[in-house]
This record gives sequence, structure tokens and C-alpha cells, in this order.
Amino acid sequence: MKCVGKNVLRAEGEDKVTGRAKYIDDLSFPGMIYGHTVRSSVARGRILSVARDPAFDWGGFTLVDHRAIPPGGRNIVAMIVEDQPFLAVDEVRHREEPILLIAHADPERLAEAVAHIEVHYAPEPAVLDLEHATTVLKELTISKGDLEQGFAQADRVVEGSYFTGAQEQLYIEPNGVIAVPGVDGKSITVYGSMQCPYYVQRALRLLLGLDETQVRVVQTTTGGGFGGKEEYPSILAGHAALLACAAGRPVKMVYDRLEDLVATTKRHPARIRHRTGVQRDGTLVAMEIEVDLDGGAYVTLSPVVLSRASIHATGPYRAPHVRVRGRVLQTNTPPTGAFRGFGAPQSQFGIELHMDRIAEELGIDPVALRQKNLYASGDVTATGQRLDGSVSAHEVLERALQRHVKKKRPKKKDGLLRGTGVATFFHGSGFTGGGEVKLASRAGIELTPRNVRLLVGSTEIGQGTRTMHAQIVADTLAIPYEWVETADPDTARVPDSGPTVASRTCMVVGRILQRAALDLQQALGPYRTPDEFRRRSRKLLAKRPALQFIAQYDRPGDIRWDDATYQGDAYGAYAWGCNIADVEVDPITYQARCTRLTAVIDIGKAIHPLLACGQIEGGSLQAVGWALYEEVVMRDGRMANGQLTNYIIPTTLDTPEILVELVENPYPHGPFGAKGVGECPVDGPAAAILNAIRQATGVRLNAIPATPEKIMQAMDAR
Repeated sequence: MKCVGKNVLRAEGEDKVTGRAKYIDDLSFPGMIYGHTVRSSVARGRILSVARDPAFDWGGFTLVDHRAIPPGGRNIVAMIVEDQPFLAVDEVRHREEPILLIAHADPERLAEAVAHIEVHYAPEPAVLDLEHATTVLKELTISKGDLEQGFAQADRVVEGSYFTGAQEQLYIEPNGVIAVPGVDGKSITVYGSMQCPYYVQRALRLLLGLDETQVRVVQTTTGGGFGGKEEYPSILAGHAALLACAAGRPVKMVYDRLEDLVATTKRHPARIRHRTGVQRDGTLVAMEIEVDLDGGAYVTLSPVVLSRASIHATGPYRAPHVRVRGRVLQTNTPPTGAFRGFGAPQSQFGIELHMDRIAEELGIDPVALRQKNLYASGDVTATGQRLDGSVSAHEVLERALQRHVKKKRPKKKDGLLRGTGVATFFHGSGFTGGGEVKLASRAGIELTPRNVRLLVGSTEIGQGTRTMHAQIVADTLAIPYEWVETADPDTARVPDSGPTVASRTCMVVGRILQRAALDLQQALGPYRTPDEFRRRSRKLLAKRPALQFIAQYDRPGDIRWDDATYQGDAYGAYAWGCNIADVEVDPITYQARCTRLTAVIDIGKAIHPLLACGQIEGGSLQAVGWALYEEVVMRDGRMANGQLTNYIIPTTLDTPEILVELVENPYPHGPFGAKGVGECPVDGPAAAILNAIRQATGVRLNAIPATPEKIMQAMDAR
């Protein structure tokens, strides 16, 4: 391999560092105006009236409510369940729910006009947190063995409850789109910062009553996503499109940071309850787990978040008798949605804290308890999946211990309390169960006289998609990396490759591209050098101009899944990881700080080692923030700290030394053996940090973020 496994230059790197890359707010169109959203100021209620100040000059403004949706269109955001309107009709279910859209050519006049619109409500009682929620939006059960029999075999039963808070994705670039109406008045093009162009196209088709030829969606250079630009851009694109159709002019809508923080989706808050039967030697025999997620006011992507959270709730541990019950509960808060890890960080936080609790009650070393119960090849998961091949739970733990000990530091006498904690975890690559079959993702290659062009709907959002895909195709075809380029994600140009989520972009879409490259190779016939490849390509193009090779996802034959019973092979492959965290706690200020984090992750094959390590470092730091600093404060159903002055994220000074080690245990159905990397690093650090705080202080925290106030209360109570 000339390219795979090497740190080649990023495909889009030069455009970004030179400033040539154009983000959505850099773009402008002739006649463009600016849009804004008027939102609910109550958590729940009936809309009595929407009034405009008659003394204000409304000339030049375009105003749109739900009545502007054209005949044939539907006021429904296209997601898993059709429950969320683009614009409220007669009721609101959460603060910041969109009610009215307004646009003007002058952004300052637009801001002034919004202050002259008043919405009158009849408020209704609201449910604002998990503790008071009773309405179930989604539920599921995973069962294995006989739970009663398992508890009967146990020498001891250990119980615990664990809580995680919401977390903001906080991508560098806020949500933004530009909608451009067609000259015929019957089509629309939307440019935007997004992860999933085909999701947006589907949502616009439903909203406007158009077919796929009338709706074009183009992803612009995007400044980060982390899941926050998976489903929400569909809503923003719909709003801009409605304004553009009403005004007959392009409409730009780019959120400022406050609006992006208070109105968009976040990580689901969670409550995880464990009841575990264990024998004296530490063998797990029964696991009863309840996973409750706060879905907010609408379903959005909560069913698939719950699915992943529930499947991962046992952690990478075997037990003969298991029952996991998962629920998404409705509250009158802004809907929660996708965030890196997609439910697995919440549930694995619970099991990793619980494993330390079990070890303490049995008087067993926490590492030894994990070593005794970790999955190995041949074990069977709670869904009945037999793990055969590419199972690295024991290896990542052992290598993390070795790496951490090598960097052991001398003890300091400065009054700080110090501790070390461990967490092991796993993460399924790709969509759960039959999800990839339903997606039927497609990707391909277009042959040109000078190079090959990748036709793929996967988006570059900072993670290196374009680079990694080009490496896979270059080595498959045995041509230079520089000969591979990527077409911009544009629904008019590239096939639907599925969403850029779920650690599937390399393993699943990369494999589809590899198959397309093999089809091209077969069409060309044998060649020995890149120059001969080019000569054969030109001969083939002379006969068949604009030649494309499109491949579709082909499920490996040994994978089986039943959506009804939640039994079978939940994922084709798993990434495996271990974190060891060193923590310092100041006994005067009660501030906890992670000083060093070891992260050993098995990703099958590192297509681009430097980018893979960057993904692990970035995901680990996001988890450090979730564990210690990032607290979404809700008051009356609204985020009260929607500013970067009081929503605290880790800075460079808060960033621990992160020791990354890659393990390569290949998956045969991934390109060159690759599995997923993007999400797995978020799963373990929070638990490792709280386990370290327990060792440092002697107090057990069961909720994050572990703010100084929570640590103080726990230490004072002790």
C-alpha cells in the first residue's frame, strides 16, 4: 500500500488554511435578503394571537407562518416519527419553538422588527425534567437468559443509579443555510452547513410538496457538526425555503451563537439504573438495566439514540442473564438529538461507574474485575450476537495499563488529592441492526481524462472524509493519491451515500467506494503502472464519455438482525477502547482537573493515522468537558447559560496530556480492515474521570458534570 496507513496531506487542507474555502456566511446571491425566526417564550401553551405593532413600518418585510406552506406540502419535519411541525399552528410544546418567520434586506431593520411582534399565549402546565416525565415516546427491551435464575445464582446484588446531563455540540460554525428559489417558482436550491444533504432534501420535498428533481441541496464547507448538524439543518432549511418562496428572492439564515445554543438539539440527559447479580469471585451472572433518556418535546432521532444506548448498556462485559429496558420520555424542553456517541456514552458511563462500585463492595481490584468479565472472541452479547474476530477488549486494557505505567510520574506534596480511574468500552460501527440495509447507500467513481472523481454523499465536516476516501480508492486502483478528487456533496451530482454519522463513513461508505474502484479496475483490464492506468482510461473514455461506476451497500452474508425482537447481530464490527485518567482535586476550591488521559482504541486499520489520532484526541476532550465543565442550566424550559461566557468548555489550559495508542485488529468487511473511529473515543473518559475522583477523594459521585459544587456537597456530606 502506497497511501493507506500514511499521513498524506489533507485533501481540503490547503483551501482551509489559505482562506479559499467558502463557508455559508461567506456566500451571497443577487437580491438576497435575511431571515429570522420568532420563537415561543413559554414552555407549553396555546397560541391565542400573533400581533404586529401597527405603528411600525412593515414595508419591505416578508412574514410567513404555517399558512404559507403550499398546497401539497405538509407542516411536518421528515424524521422517524411525524410529530414535529416546521411552524407551530395553535400550540407550543417547548421554549424556542418556531412560530413565525420574517425576512428583510437589512439585518438591522430585521432585528428591530422582531421586537415589534408579540405572541399571546394561554400557558399550560409543563414537564421540565426526567424526574417528572411520564409520557413515553419510545421504549424497547433486550433480553438474554433468565433474569430470575441469574439473581438466584448470585452471592450478592449490587444496585446503583447514574445520571448524565445534556451537552452542547458547540461546533465552531453555527447552523446556517441559504435558500434560492428557482426562476420557475416550482423548485428550490438550498446551500448549507450540514452533515446529511439527502436528509434535508427529503424534508424539503415533504414540506413543499415537490419531487426530487425540484429540490437540490448542496453542502458548503462546514465548520464542524458532531451530530448537531444531522437533523436540525432540515428545520432551518425549511424555514429559509418558505421565506424564499414567499419573497421570490434568496434568503440567508445564519444563527448567532445564542440562538444556536438555546434552540438546537443537544445530547440526551440520561438516568441509568443498574441491578447486578455477582458471585464472590467477581463473575457477573445477572444484569438488570433501565435506561431513561430525556427526548424533549418531539421524537427527532431519539429512537435510534435509545437503540444504541440500550445495546451498549452492558458495556463490553459478558453475563448469561441480561435484561435492558430502554425508554425515551417526553418533556417540554427543546428536542434532544444526535451527538457524537449517539447514546452509548450515557449508558457506558453508567456501567463503568457501576463496575467500580461492584469492585469496591467485593473488595476486588477494579481492573481485575474488568479482566474477569470482558468479552472475548466466541462470547455472546445481550442481543445474541456471537463475537467472532476483531474482538480486542482485553488487548486494549492491557496496552492502556502498559502505556500508563510507562509514563508514571513522581508524587507531589502540594496538598492536592490525586486519583486514577479506568474505563473500558466498545462501540458498534455503522447503523444498528438492519439500518444499513434500509439505507441501501450508494457511492461511486467518475472517470475523467486526468483523474478519478469520487461521487459520494458523505460530507467533510472536519474529520477527514475526503482524504480517507481518496486514500482507499488510490490504493485500490494503485494510482497516486493526487489523482483522486471528490465532487462536492450535491444531491444533483452525487448518489445518496447515507448520513455522515454513526462511525460509518470509513467502514461502510469507504467499502462501497472500494467496490466501485474494483468495478472500474475490471473494466480497464490488467495494468501495471499508473501511466498505463491513465492510457487505458483515456481509451475507455473515447468509447464511453462521462463514465461512472456506482456501487451499493452489500450486507455481509453472515449478519442477521430482527428489529422486532432486538435479537441478532447489532453491528458488523465493534471498535474497542480503554481510558485511564489521572485526576487532581483541590480540597479548598473543590475543582477537579484531569491531568493525563490514556486512550487506547482498536479501529481495525488506521487509513490515516494522524487523522485517526486527532479524532481520538478531540473526542476524548469533548468527554472531558462533559465530565467536568459543560453544564446546560435549564430554567423554565430554556437554556439559561446560552453564552460562551457561562457555558464552560475546556480550554487549552484545561486539556490534559492525552496519550493515544492505536490498535489495529482488522475487520474483514471494512476497507483494508478499517472499522469506525469517530464516536468510540467519547464513550469512556467521563467514567474514568469520576472513578479517579472517587479514588482521590473517597466520595462517590453518580452524576456529571462533576462541578466543584457537586464535589463540595459530596465531601461535606461525608
